[in-house]
Amino acid sequence: MAVYTLKRILTGLLSLFVLVSVAFFLTRLMPGSPFETGNSSVQVQAEIEAEYGLDQPFLVQYQMYLSNLLRGDLGMSYKKPGTSVTDVISRAFPVTCKMGGLAVLFSLGLGTICGVWQALTRQKAVRNGIFLATILGSAIPNFVWAPLLLLVFGLKLKILPVAGTGNWQNFILPVLTLAIYPTCVVTRLTRNAFSREMQKDYVVLAKAKGLGKLWIVCVHVLKNACIPVLQYMGEAAAFLLTGSFVVESVFTIPGLGREFVNSIANRDYTLILGLTVFMGAVVIGIHLLTDLLCAFLNPKVRLELSSGGE
Repeated sequence: MAVYTLKRILTGLLSLFVLVSVAFFLTRLMPGSPFETGNSSVQVQAEIEAEYGLDQPFLVQYQMYLSNLLRGDLGMSYKKPGTSVTDVISRAFPVTCKMGGLAVLFSLGLGTICGVWQALTRQKAVRNGIFLATILGSAIPNFVWAPLLLLVFGLKLKILPVAGTGNWQNFILPVLTLAIYPTCVVTRLTRNAFSREMQKDYVVLAKAKGLGKLWIVCVHVLKNACIPVLQYMGEAAAFLLTGSFVVESVFTIPGLGREFVNSIANRDYTLILGLTVFMGAVVIGIHLLTDLLCAFLNPKVRLELSSGGE
């Protein structure tokens, strides 16, 4: 297990290094200059670029950026004088993390309940109703759900706020919008995994021993059925916690997604790179944690790792 963990950490660091390198050179290949405006002369632009080191060769800039990055310095924003990239992230990420975290918890809880219910119920109407709801929820993208929910609950019924982050009611519509698709996926994964586990020998043996159905479901079956859900939730959580560009734009949420879109529009190189590095680190970290958790919960994976380590 220790060897596997070390390999996963090294793979994550290598992936992050590749991400930083590709993002750096792509931003430098963007047309135009971040200081290009209609009110400044070419000479003034050249002087500003020299002040930020943009007149240096790409490789020199790359080495300087990596050196600063290893010290934890993500640089200063070009379009927000006096504001560091770290300040932007520290201000925007808590909002995105709160919204994404609530969406993860909501989709994981509701999706698991609906999946187990669909797998265990004998009522055909309930099974078909959950099936149609998951098909509908996963077929419609969030950039359609967002204005639809805003129109119905914000403008027509006027029971929920439609913009900002003033209080907890402001998070209901964005969280619901983000959670619809992962909830549908979790429901299907839970139903399929649960149905497979209920047919296995250990369940038959548990029933033969006289164990109650609730005990079998909660203690034995659910632990094994949740592994594919955890594998998917790693990807879903990475997406939700790093921000949804569309949802944050529609509901005017000052999160990472909105900052990232604005940084690209402004050709703010350091902010683009800083947000890319940070979001990449979050995604890689979440994938690492979910992989290790799945290996811990799955005895087969642990045995394979133990035999491989020997």
